[in-house]
Order: sequence, then C-alpha cells, then structure tokens
Amino acid sequence: MQSVDPKLRLLNSFLDYLKIEKGLAPLSVAAYESDLQQYSEFLLKRKRAPREARRQDVRDFLNALLSNGVDGRSVARKLSALRHFYRYLLLDRYITVDPTLNIDTPRQWKVLPKSLAVDEVESVLQGPPRAKDDRMTQALAGRDRAMLEVFYAGALRVSEIISLKLEDLKLDLGYVLVRGKGDKERIVPMGRAAQEIVQQYLEHARPVLAGGKSSPVLFIARGARGISRQRVWQMVNAASAQSVRHASPHMLRHSCATHMVENGADLRTVQTILGHADISTTQVYTHLALDRLSRVYQKHHPRGKRAGK
Repeated sequence: MQSVDPKLRLLNSFLDYLKIEKGLAPLSVAAYESDLQQYSEFLLKRKRAPREARRQDVRDFLNALLSNGVDGRSVARKLSALRHFYRYLLLDRYITVDPTLNIDTPRQWKVLPKSLAVDEVESVLQGPPRAKDDRMTQALAGRDRAMLEVFYAGALRVSEIISLKLEDLKLDLGYVLVRGKGDKERIVPMGRAAQEIVQQYLEHARPVLAGGKSSPVLFIARGARGISRQRVWQMVNAASAQSVRHASPHMLRHSCATHMVENGADLRTVQTILGHADISTTQVYTHLALDRLSRVYQKHHPRGKRAGK
C-alpha cells in the first residue's frame, strides 16, 4: 500500500474537518482546497512544508499574490483560509506557533514593485541570445548589454534611456545626466562595470550601427535611428529568456533600488537616483531594510533567536 504524503494527509484531514464538523458546502471546501494547494506550491519552492512555515513565508505568499495583480479581496480570502488551517493545526497540536498571527489585512499593505534577485540580474545583464555572429549582430549585442548595464546601474525608466544624449554621458567622471519626469535633470552615478561596457559600445558597436550617419542620441538602432519603447521592452524580455522569471525594464529599475536598500543605502540617496519627487514614493522600499535588519539581528544577536531554535 502506497504511503500518503504527510502534507497531503494534513490537508485532507483539515478538509474532512471542514466538511464533517463545520458542515461547509462542497464549493466552499473546494475554495479552501484550492487556496491551500496554491500556498503549498509556494512553500515547496522554498523547500518548506506548511507545518514549518514562518510568519514571513505567509506574508511573502500574500505579497506575491498582490504583486501579480490578485485583488485585495481574493488575497484576504486566502489569508482567512490560512488562518483557519493553522488554527486547526494548532488545536490538534501539529504546530506550536501560528504563523498567521498579527499579519495585517492586505488592504493595509503597500505592495513592493517586483524585483529580481542578484543572480537573476547577472543572467539578464548578459543580454538576449543571438543566433547569428556577424558584425551587425555583435554590434546589436554590444548595444543591448550596454543598455542593460545602464538600466541596472542607474535605475532608469525606458523613456529616460532612449532619450539619453551623447553629451549627457560623463564616463570620465562616472555619471550620466538624466532628464526625467517634468524634464527635471538629475545626476546618476554609473559603476565601473557599466562604464567599461558603455565604453566598449561607443568604440566598437555604435559606429557599426550608425553606418556613417550621425545622431545625438547615445543608444541607436541601425542607421543611427532612434529606438522605440516597445523595442526596449522586447529586448529586456528576451534577455531574461534564460532566467527563471521574465524581466521588464521596470523590474531592473526596482531591482537596483531594492539591492541598494538591502545593502544599507539610505532612502534619500535612493530617492535621488530614482528621481522621485517625494520621499514617500521611495518609502515603499523601507520594509526591505527592516526585514534585512531583523534577519541580521536574529542571526548575530546572542538572544536574537527564539528559545528552542
């Protein structure tokens, strides 16, 4: 006789409890089952069973739903399902701590923009794969890599990167002058990696793309033509084809901000680089810093871990 997966056994036991003891209608039980299966699949990617889940796992699950466009009412329903499930496990002593305790209702949350992990960014920065290897293809690949590096280095918007002028680039000083919303100018630093790849683009790729024609724009298409917003989105999406998730230009922008905050950058600096008019817009990244602070505290403080852990 084939043994039943302990995770499924717990889920089936809870569903039987809802049907028999709570007398819920089949459609309601099916909704619970769907929500809990979705949650279990989320935890599986973290190699964690529902019984081992922590409060942050629950919050990350709900945050992922909101980030993917699931409306607040649906997310609140899923949170309710999780609360009932963990209350059942707690009463039957399968767990000692309820990870859904003290979690705010989704309406009170500020949803962080999607961002990529550092290794995912590294993969995207290699640029989209190219089938050919002729001179023009190499030039396009060089341009794409340079654009991706500038996207991530300076957290630029699509409209900003396609309108960059040659005169805006100050490679020797390590920055670029960006014209953002409302035609406001800001100085954006560029790291050494971005500087080197942009320099290679200027020396080897851009002359090939220009084909003897001139353009004041930094990043150009063949024949020194401008690049459309749609083409930039297609390029970034193609560059993430080898990654786990498909990326967008906005994800590179938010990844830059996220990684800076995670590494200790203050919000005023991030605000300046992103070109936010109001610091409150940048404060959406604050909880990243708090989460990191909490993780570091729990790891390094002698009394930071729960008793028995």
